Formats: sequence, structure tokens, C-alpha cells
Amino acid sequence: MSEFFAMGGYAFFVWSSYVISAVVLLWVALAPLRSRRTLLKQLRSQQMQQQARDQSS
Repeated sequence: MSEFFAMGGYAFFVWSSYVISAVVLLWVALAPLRSRRTLLKQLRSQQMQQQARDQSS
């Protein structure tokens, strides 16, 4: 089992590539969710401003 984790002396490169790949995949999956949340906040803010302008008219 320890030979598996040692990867024939290349463990650092193999495991670091797995970690980097996992981080990139997480970022690719989560970035659109964050962008969507920000966009929805901006749209709500604009809608509230528009409603305030309409009520004051």
C-alpha cells in the first residue's frame, strides 16, 4: 500500500497534480454560482431603485 502512495518516487508530482486538478474543478463548478449570486443582488438593487423612482413620480 505504501508503494501505491509513493508512486515509484513521483508521489509529489502525482499527488500535487491531483490536488491542483481538484481545485480547478471546484473553482469551475463554484465560480458561476458566485457570479449568479452577485448578479441577482445587483438586479434586486436596480429593481428597488426603479420602484423607488416610480413611487416618487
